[in-house]
Amino acid sequence: MAGRIRDDDIALVRERTRIDEVVSQYVTLRPAGAGSLKGLCPFHDEKSPSFNVRPQVGAFHCFGCAEGGDAIAFLQKIEGIGFVDAVERLAVSAGVQLRYVDGGQPERKQSGSRARLVEAHKAAATFYAEQLHTAGDAAAGRTFLAERGFDRAAAETFGVGFAPRGGSALLSHLRGRGFSDDELVTAGLAASSARGRYDRFRGRLVWPIRELSGDVVGFGARRLFDDDRIDAKYLNTPESPIYHKSQVLYGVDLARREIARRSQAVVVEGYTDVMAAHLSGVPTAVATCGTAFGEDHARVLRRLLLDQDEFRGEVIFTFDGDEAGQRAALRAFEGDQQFVSQTYVAVEPTGLDPCDLRLQHGEGAVRDLIARRIPLYRFVLENKLKRFDLDRADGRVDALRSTAPLVGSVRDRAKVSAYVRELAGMLGMEVEEVRAEVYRVIGAPAKGGPATRNDRGSLRGRPVPAGRTAPASGAAPTSGTPLPDPADQALMTERELLKLVVQSPTLAGPAFDALEDDDFTHPAYVALRQAMEAAGGAGTSSGGDGWVSALGDKAVDETVRGLVTALAVEPLRAAGQPDERYAGSLLARVQELAVARRITDVKSRLQRMNPVEQTDTYNKLFGELVGLEQHRRALRERAVGGLA
Repeated sequence: MAGRIRDDDIALVRERTRIDEVVSQYVTLRPAGAGSLKGLCPFHDEKSPSFNVRPQVGAFHCFGCAEGGDAIAFLQKIEGIGFVDAVERLAVSAGVQLRYVDGGQPERKQSGSRARLVEAHKAAATFYAEQLHTAGDAAAGRTFLAERGFDRAAAETFGVGFAPRGGSALLSHLRGRGFSDDELVTAGLAASSARGRYDRFRGRLVWPIRELSGDVVGFGARRLFDDDRIDAKYLNTPESPIYHKSQVLYGVDLARREIARRSQAVVVEGYTDVMAAHLSGVPTAVATCGTAFGEDHARVLRRLLLDQDEFRGEVIFTFDGDEAGQRAALRAFEGDQQFVSQTYVAVEPTGLDPCDLRLQHGEGAVRDLIARRIPLYRFVLENKLKRFDLDRADGRVDALRSTAPLVGSVRDRAKVSAYVRELAGMLGMEVEEVRAEVYRVIGAPAKGGPATRNDRGSLRGRPVPAGRTAPASGAAPTSGTPLPDPADQALMTERELLKLVVQSPTLAGPAFDALEDDDFTHPAYVALRQAMEAAGGAGTSSGGDGWVSALGDKAVDETVRGLVTALAVEPLRAAGQPDERYAGSLLARVQELAVARRITDVKSRLQRMNPVEQTDTYNKLFGELVGLEQHRRALRERAVGGLA
């Protein structure tokens, strides 16, 4: 007899369930103030995170789309399941034995429901994995794996299995487990013909395709036998209530934690490429399942990368250098605007994919392939330019006309400005000439726009990161120091730290005084730091009106003086009264971002070097990169610890 779950058991499940652990299976969360976590909302598309989780109260809320609730509501929404299913799933993780009103039993899952289809796939995955190690036809599957350098342990790690050649082996097995034929057809595990139902996958090596939660929702199957009636080398699960190929990435269940930890995602082309990459020390690799990388795939990765302005990761695509690979790169470039993260291409000159590269040259070669990545836009532009004779004036003009629409298609005008300069260098033409053509294509003036102002911004002879020098509306005249946008998320940590030092210098003290100009990225913030140094430093000040007045006296112009008074009255973002831990976390975050910029510079230099011809310099730079990465991790731990 079915029954309702007892209210006190539901309460116990809520009490024992950490909502941050549930949400983190789908969304990368980062500290966002005392007791709060933030990430990109999984329920709507957004560029800046507005999805908040408060573990202390067991609730989530998105200020962008207004979705909210507890862990049960989150699981219902993201998995598309009912209340009872969500409670029962959480109860297993929480170790709660559910009881039902009037002694009832758990309600049998409705035939054809999502839960039933997921259960069928789980049972199928177990069946296929067991079949791989049986005698007979399965030997062909084991041989296929062995020839590509994968042993039994690798097969078990990735759940690889074998679909028997008979027409109804899986059907018979799952029928015995209580699944109906209609459910198996709906799930895509079986198909129908005039002669009846039969297994969709027969005589093939199969890979289970899992969602972020780890649930198996589909399979990819590789042809093994010449007499296979289906010519396609790979056969995938058809669209079903639980499987949508445009929204799933093979290997994402294994890669998601490393993607979040490393702020990197590597997109390869096949199942064996994912296996080879992971086994070679690239555990952030994923692959699409029988379709091109698209907008929905990008949304999945963005949530895992926490792809937003302040913490930028990198998305690396691996393509062949042939015509097909170039077309794939062009498609990826067209979708580049979906990411805030930097996008790259890793191309193996020999044309080998990661699987064959590992097999022929070892695991180090796969790691080197990823390390040699180049910016996606540069790869696309270089391949476009190869079609023109750039030694001729008319060839350069034709090349510019061909590539200007690509550059102009980018919505981020700061990126457009950077691409214009790079394209001008590739063409050997004046920057203004290239800019004029690009802006002609997009129908915008080449002078006076945000991108032009960004071109002129610099910091101690070094270009300021794109998008960080454009004055906010109502800013001071260009003869003075440009004002930053107070809402610029990329500058928010710097602003918060300076705000804290203006209002409570004793909390930051000498630690702030040890910072340098290069730790800040906006000219106004650099100027304010210099004013603080000229006023004696935070370590010698007791704060108050005298400190604010001294900062105003030392400011280089009226713009910076106005910034001092603005920060003096602007509320701090700290939850509650700020203390030394909060100050320490801000200091660590500002230093971390500065180190991240240095890491980007070093990586860029490494990418331009030949490790064979410049071995000593390359090794020295690589050692510096390792040290910087370690320093960055330590700073991140300090920053997170200070906000805990």
